[in-house]
Amino acid sequence: MGFKVELGKADVRKLMAEGGESLETAARRARHVFFGQCGKKHRCGRLMLAHHADDQAETVLWNLMRGSHGCRGMQVSKKIKMGGREMEVVRPLLGLRKVELAVWMEAHGFKWREDASNAECDVVRNRLRNEALPLLDAIAGRDVTAMLVRAAEMDGGLREIAGWAAERADALDPQGRLHLKVFRSLPAALQTEVMAIFLKRHGIAKISGDLLGRCVAMAELDGAASVNLPGRGRLRRRAGRIYVERC
Repeated sequence: MGFKVELGKADVRKLMAEGGESLETAARRARHVFFGQCGKKHRCGRLMLAHHADDQAETVLWNLMRGSHGCRGMQVSKKIKMGGREMEVVRPLLGLRKVELAVWMEAHGFKWREDASNAECDVVRNRLRNEALPLLDAIAGRDVTAMLVRAAEMDGGLREIAGWAAERADALDPQGRLHLKVFRSLPAALQTEVMAIFLKRHGIAKISGDLLGRCVAMAELDGAASVNLPGRGRLRRRAGRIYVERC
């Protein structure tokens, strides 16, 4: 069964005004609400998306340009809140190139359908796809998309190792706060990973390298006593502990 959602210009403007966000972000939020509603209506908790390796390369490049913590890309499986409902988002084609999918479809008698809007360079992703990546290929003399996808895979493996080490660092007190004495004793790289995991567990989604740096710096003796977090919250340091305070 297929679903289709259409937004008029007035709807898009309303979404952008409500969230103070870009067209891409507003459209993504609208899709998430729609998928959540569909999941609830049809009692389905899993959503399969057709993102492929070329989409992954665009995501990694864009995240790096925005100052992400590492070569962040999309995950094969991830749970996301959509329209008030938790959905498991699965991307089974993430390891395949677009050309591979097109060749397979043609060989099996399926017609490839390209979204005409993909050729319009009016949003960031389209410019990365149509302008930046071809230019990087020409400069590097190689397929940069493959390199970016590989970087995301390696980054994922390193994060698994870092997560394993962070769990064994035992930096949390019984109340789930960061214990400053223990945190300060960790290697600098592990402090960053422990802080990233700590913020994620408190629902902080937009974690940039800059934000992590400011949060880790709070552990220093002359560090700031608080740092503003995305989503109307603060990270605070008090009485030898660091914790998240909701506003």
